[in-house]
Amino acid sequence: MARRTIFLVALCTLVAIVVAEELYTDKYDYIDIDAVLSNPRIRNQYYNCYQDLGPCLTPDAKFFKEKFPEAIVTKCRKCTAKQKEIFEKIVLFYTEKEPEKWNKVLLKAIQESKKSSDKKNE
Repeated sequence: MARRTIFLVALCTLVAIVVAEELYTDKYDYIDIDAVLSNPRIRNQYYNCYQDLGPCLTPDAKFFKEKFPEAIVTKCRKCTAKQKEIFEKIVLFYTEKEPEKWNKVLLKAIQESKKSSDKKNE
């Protein structure tokens, strides 16, 4: 009985460590996404960064550009709770207010995901 309990505790600990390692860094979870989305100039800077239409002016924009395609394809599987909240707000904003841009974001995410998948299969 004691062996079984020790095994279960060890297994649960291992699962918790693996799950924690799979999440994106929470370094940029402080971003006020409502302020970004409500400011056309800043919102367009992020969008242009993501779409390779302009420079990525901040480290969080670079992080967003790098992780967002995977987050879209995996439905934010590696996101922290705060990132999931941010992700949902971004999706809602763009699908309701700028659907053409959202379609371009989706297309790029699919292309990036495919490139990443192709590299893994080589």
